Amino acid sequence: MDMAADMASDHFISRRVDIGRITLNVRQRGSGPLMLFFHGITSNSAVFEPLMIRLSDRFTTIAVDQRGHGLSDKPETGYEANDYAHDIAGLIRTLDRGRAILVGHSLGARNSVAAAAKYPDLVRSVVAIDFTPYIETDALDALEARVNAGSQLFEDVKAVEAYLAGRYPNIPADAIKIRAESGYQPVVGGLRPLASPAAMAQTAKGLRSDLVPAYRDVAKPVLIVRGEASKLVSAAALAKTSRLRPDLPVVVVPGADHYVNEVSPEITLKAITNFIDA
Repeated sequence: MDMAADMASDHFISRRVDIGRITLNVRQRGSGPLMLFFHGITSNSAVFEPLMIRLSDRFTTIAVDQRGHGLSDKPETGYEANDYAHDIAGLIRTLDRGRAILVGHSLGARNSVAAAAKYPDLVRSVVAIDFTPYIETDALDALEARVNAGSQLFEDVKAVEAYLAGRYPNIPADAIKIRAESGYQPVVGGLRPLASPAAMAQTAKGLRSDLVPAYRDVAKPVLIVRGEASKLVSAAALAKTSRLRPDLPVVVVPGADHYVNEVSPEITLKAITNFIDA
């Protein structure tokens, strides 16, 4: 296991973890049982810092820049659900801290459920935030268009913040600031996203793959969380998922859109802790 030198930042340790097939950048805080966090498409591990701060007194909280994102490796190919799930399994084995609780948002929720279904011996439970099977084609079309539009040059961080505030109108200013300061890199002429445009395009296409088998077959406890105003996961999609797996608990967060954990962090925290402690 080859790990880069650790860097402490605001009590978070940032490091790169070589899991054999790829090297992933992670942010770590706390001690105790392992809890891993997986962000949505185009995002990065920093968006979970507010939740990690609150949970790190009980858990070793580790948020991951998934492949193609943040400071992790960005291979030319390998952006299907099985690729991401394989990364999760490899990371849990490399960390060697026992089975993990997986908390995923959007893409991260898809990947967490896929990993739990494929590698049940490595997973304790899953919190799947705002991603289910049965997402309508027009919702995925809109997501793909937003993803592909995000790869642009920005003059400075303020320009990034203005763009993100328009793109995510319900995300609070402090959460927008986290995204702006963590998700972009200096280039000639300004700033560009850390997320690889080619990786994002492949990942967006991969989100259209059939998720029904993973949700049908997963045997670990899974909490499904949906934002009441989500434009990605409709009420109908959630209802179909509950018919597929009526045993899985569901929390619908009032007033929240797709970005539940950033829009409503306190309710998200309560949902996670209630689920874990049940």
